[in-house]
Amino acid sequence: MTRHTDPAALSPWVRRFLLEHLVGERNLSGNTQRSYRDTLRLLLPYVARRVSRPVDTLRVEDVSAEIVRGFLWELEQQRGCGPATRNQRLAAVRTLARFIGGQCPEFIQWVGMIRTIAAKKTRSQPVHYLEKSEMDALLAAPERQTALGQRDHALLLFLLNTGARASEVAQAQIRDLELGAASGADRSWVVIHGKGAKERHCPLWKRTVEEVRLLINGRSADKHIFVNRSGDGLTRFGVRGVVKRYADVAARAVPSLARKRVSTHTIRHTAAMHLLREGVDINTIRAWLGHESLNTTNVYAEADLEMKAKALAECEVGEEAASPPWREDQGLMAFLQSL
Repeated sequence: MTRHTDPAALSPWVRRFLLEHLVGERNLSGNTQRSYRDTLRLLLPYVARRVSRPVDTLRVEDVSAEIVRGFLWELEQQRGCGPATRNQRLAAVRTLARFIGGQCPEFIQWVGMIRTIAAKKTRSQPVHYLEKSEMDALLAAPERQTALGQRDHALLLFLLNTGARASEVAQAQIRDLELGAASGADRSWVVIHGKGAKERHCPLWKRTVEEVRLLINGRSADKHIFVNRSGDGLTRFGVRGVVKRYADVAARAVPSLARKRVSTHTIRHTAAMHLLREGVDINTIRAWLGHESLNTTNVYAEADLEMKAKALAECEVGEEAASPPWREDQGLMAFLQSL
């Protein structure tokens, strides 16, 4: 803060937080920066309404714990956000508070009050993935005789092969490809630019190489692999739209698809489950998908174990019910039932 700036004014802190701290000090990805920005675009007008002052005149203490709780309540009740989104918004507010408190110790007490706001417990979501017959139907949905169908088939195959996120596929360029025999290399791979500006090399199947090579023929290395009719790179929303469109088509051939929410992330889960069932170790899958923590990847192992346990339970031979070896303590049982 400069000498002539009021340290309690919120606007300069927000600008420094977004432009200096997130970019210069933490080097967060563009998507993460936008997430923090979007939280503040929702929070600040809410605070301004509560304290009856314009956004540009807000002070740090206006963002009280009580008002933040009201903001989170509004997210859930009026905007229909789930606990996970609510917790994500809260995490962004806490990060802003820590930044201000670290730069200006007079706000330490305020930071402490913001940190007392508890995150909501969220239920772990089941892993949704496609069985082989369902994934085959999805891959067969595009009409490959057309240029658009050829692109879309290659896109779906690329998603399954790499397990990449929609944003990672959208930004993939031809220069990121190493396509085997054509370049003299023994193997083929693609460099995936993931979260936090981290890169990972993902091997490509021979079938994927053939499809992608047809797609990029005659185009320069600085172009995106997957483009629209105008030659511009597909956005992540465009990638998601392709998946949604062909999921609807494939559901006509395989009705079970109609009961599933098929998205780019579903294909990502499918890639992980197929790798796991082929015997690929969980740490390799973590690197394949670009997970920061092994705990994130372990959900696939847990899902596979749950599936095997259910199958085993269906085959289990029943046993005769054994009588209790002790006389029931009626007093204790009545106590337990009263709790």
